[in-house]
Amino acid sequence: MNKKLILNLSLFGLFMAIATVFWIPWNIEPIIWFIIFIICAIQIAKKCSGKFFYTGFLLSLMNSVWMTVAHILFFNKYISSHPQELEIISKLPVPYSPRIAMIIVGPFFGVVFGIVLGIFCVIAGSIIKHRVD
Repeated sequence: MNKKLILNLSLFGLFMAIATVFWIPWNIEPIIWFIIFIICAIQIAKKCSGKFFYTGFLLSLMNSVWMTVAHILFFNKYISSHPQELEIISKLPVPYSPRIAMIIVGPFFGVVFGIVLGIFCVIAGSIIKHRVD
């Protein structure tokens, strides 16, 4: 596992955390995440000698931390441009505020997308020769 690589690649997650609050609409977000996943999978495949899935999984967990923190800190601004998120959160069987619901649901999305990114990394690792810095 390359902690420095995970931290550096998680800057994409920090960017997306802020960008989804202020600039990126909900319908464009999945396309940008797909591109970020491809870039991250390629970098992990090139710079890691193994544990591709694990590295991608941890990266996604780190990204979910960035996303959850930004969406909670800028909750009103985020919800004003993502009303469908509030609708989804309000339907959850959580008797807490929407912010608390985000804290509970955020890690779940980190795990789900961690599996996806981990698979991307395994595929990239099987295609790309890697070098360890």
